[in-house]
Amino acid sequence: MFASKKQQFRALCKDPRTKHLLSLLAVVGSGFLQAFTLKVFIAPAQLLSSGFLGISILVNKIGALFGADISISLLMLLLNIPVALLCYRGISPRFTFYSIIQVICGSFFIHVLHFEPFINDIMLNVIFGGVFNGLYVSLALKGNASTGGLDFVALFISNKSGRTIWKQIFLFNTILLVIFGALFGWEYAGYSIVFQYISTKVISTFHRRYQRVTLLMTTRKPQEVMAAYTKQVHHGISCLEAEGGYSHEKTYLLHAVLSSYEVLDAIDCVYKVDPAIIINQLTTDNFYGRFYREPE
Repeated sequence: MFASKKQQFRALCKDPRTKHLLSLLAVVGSGFLQAFTLKVFIAPAQLLSSGFLGISILVNKIGALFGADISISLLMLLLNIPVALLCYRGISPRFTFYSIIQVICGSFFIHVLHFEPFINDIMLNVIFGGVFNGLYVSLALKGNASTGGLDFVALFISNKSGRTIWKQIFLFNTILLVIFGALFGWEYAGYSIVFQYISTKVISTFHRRYQRVTLLMTTRKPQEVMAAYTKQVHHGISCLEAEGGYSHEKTYLLHAVLSSYEVLDAIDCVYKVDPAIIINQLTTDNFYGRFYREPE
């Protein structure tokens, strides 16, 4: 009885509709938590976030110096959507779609929801803000999405060139902090560095961003699986002829390396052409060679 229930649960989790629903719930929840973190911790402590949210906060504060009320939620949309449209061809369509949904939800909740801060101590706001900031980013990543912004650019460049741009992103965020410190006080810039560090540690605890994984797939339909895989994911895949150890029947072992955020798309598409396929997912610590294969 218990085994049957467990099998039904696994089958439900593999259902594409269930996966889409879970992704939708994750990005909506992430957007809500983003608004909560901004209103309750970031704004009262006058902290600066990283990425496009950081740009939006900085522009909002600079505008306030001149008496202009520039909407953070509107700035987030104006910055994120054009970048997403420019980068979507080099990123999983599903990942891009849910990331845009997260940005829209976050912008909407920031605009309409009002939370009262409940901590007066600035250091506690920094600590709790960093934790909650990391949690909402991790929740989006668990839903096979992101919080947009520089994630789009980083993934696009990583897939195109096989290289990361962490140094450039770090430099960009450093420039934001220098501008922020020069205009609004180095004390708050220092607190913002601690806030961003805590957030990064929380994210790395729950999710390894842009991690590459290896899929080992055993199938009797290699051509169909490879065609579906390369059409959906746009990465190379290798095929080896094999023999079943128990059945001694002829089978094929497919080997592919891809980004962690693309795994769900890849598994969905190969299961459609071969429901009997066996997939083993492995963590890839190091990868050498050209990673991204240009679409046909």
